[in-house]
Amino acid sequence: MDDPRNAEVLVCVNGTLVPRNQATVSVFDAGFVLGDGVWEGLRVYGGHPVFLEQHLDRLWEGAAAIALDIGLTREQITSQLYTTLEANQMTGDGAHVRLMVTRGPKSTPYQDPRMSAGPPTVVIVAEHKDPLSSTLERGLSLFTVHVRRPAPDVVDPKLNAHSKLNDILACIQAYTAGADEALMLDPHGFVATCNSTNFFIVRDGEVWTSTGQYCLGGITRANVLRSCCEEGIVARERSFSLTDVYGADEAFVTGTFAGLVHVHTVDGRRMGTGDKGPMVKRLQSSYMDLVRRDVASRIAP
Repeated sequence: MDDPRNAEVLVCVNGTLVPRNQATVSVFDAGFVLGDGVWEGLRVYGGHPVFLEQHLDRLWEGAAAIALDIGLTREQITSQLYTTLEANQMTGDGAHVRLMVTRGPKSTPYQDPRMSAGPPTVVIVAEHKDPLSSTLERGLSLFTVHVRRPAPDVVDPKLNAHSKLNDILACIQAYTAGADEALMLDPHGFVATCNSTNFFIVRDGEVWTSTGQYCLGGITRANVLRSCCEEGIVARERSFSLTDVYGADEAFVTGTFAGLVHVHTVDGRRMGTGDKGPMVKRLQSSYMDLVRRDVASRIAP
C-alpha cells in the first residue's frame, strides 16, 4: 500500500540519519558496482523488529560466506535499527525495514574484493508499509518459470545476497504471463521456491515444503514449520513435483513482509476451492501467536 509518509522518512547511512532524498552511496560502492553485499528484510510489530536474532544470524552467516566484515557488532546494528525506527516514529505496527551491508566503496570498479577502498556500507531503510488488503483476501497466482534455482556450487541459493538477477528474471517471466509471483524449480525439476517467497502445499492434512537445499533459508518459513510442530501438524521438507502441486488441497507462500498468503492458482490450476483454506487460516493464527510472543519479550536498547 502506498503511504505518503515514506517521502519524509529518515534513512540511516553508516550510522547517520539523513532525509530520504539525500540518502546516497558512492557510485564506486561494491553493492552498486557488483551487487556485492548481504541484506535482511525485517517486519516491525509494536515498534520491534520481530525475530531479530534469527535475521541477524542469517546476516552474519551470509557475510561470513562471502568473507565480508560487517564492521559492527550485533548490538551496534540493533541500536541503529531502533534509532531509525524511533526517528521515524514507527512505534507500532505497519513498518518494514531493509538492512543492507555491502563491501563498501572500491578504489576502482573491479570485482576483486581486495580493491575495496573503505569500510563496509551499512544502510537501514525503514518504511511505513502494509500489504494490500485485497491481495491478502484474494490470494496470489503463481506461474512456473523456466529460470531455475542454482546449485550451491554455482551460487548458493541460501545466500541473501544483493545480486538478485536470477529472481528478477523469474519475476519478469511470471508477471509477463499475468501471474503475481514466479514458482521456481530446482536443478532436478522439483519445486524449490518462489522468486521472493517460500512455497508450501497442503495434501491430506500434511504441510509440504521443499527440502530447503535450493531456496533461501526463510525466517518466516522456519517459523511456520515451528508452528506446525507446536500445533501437532505433520510438516515435511521433501522433494515434490508440479504434479503434487496441481493436486494439492491448499497452497500458500511465506515471507517476512506479509507472513502467510494463500495461493489460489498455479499455472492455471485452481488450488482447492481457490479460497483461503482451513490450514492456511490455522497457520496464519499460530504464526501471529509466535510474533506476539516474540515482541512481548523485547526491550528496546
